[in-house]
Amino acid sequence: MTYIATFYSHFGAIRFRKLCQEKGIPAEIMPVPRDLSSSCGSCVRYESTLPCPAPQYPEEVEQVVSVTSQGYQSLYRAENG
Repeated sequence: MTYIATFYSHFGAIRFRKLCQEKGIPAEIMPVPRDLSSSCGSCVRYESTLPCPAPQYPEEVEQVVSVTSQGYQSLYRAENG
């Protein structure tokens, strides 16, 4: 499945992509799609069987959505930022 994670900072996106790559998960940094809002304008698009590549989402993650044929489905949103 394809997921998109947005971040509070570009540095957070870089760290998340590195985490994905360390776990063998294909991931790329790209601009945030218009339908999603983001604090920094960068997101990570990744392919995985699980939505989270770690035991829990890093604090830099603003939100995570799955990419579906109907659009985006929200899976996670940080409580505060």
